[in-house]
Amino acid sequence: MVRYFFDIRDGTGLYPDEEGLEFEDQRAAELEAARTLGELARDLASLDDRHDFAIEVRTEGGPVFKVVFVFEATHLRQQGSLNWR
Repeated sequence: MVRYFFDIRDGTGLYPDEEGLEFEDQRAAELEAARTLGELARDLASLDDRHDFAIEVRTEGGPVFKVVFVFEATHLRQQGSLNWR
């Protein structure tokens, strides 16, 4: 078992994971990071201050991988303003 640490980085700084979690392999840690990223995105979507953030995953040996959430909203023209011919 390997202990993985899931540090969270956002626009205000880095929040290190001091405890970590043990997983059989990196694939299991990747799945946990993706699940956590989804939960964070859902929780932060309701806030007015929407921003990008990342989970930087490391072991005692150093950085392993990073998962990133990028908030981007594209505003489309309203349907009534289209001129179809």
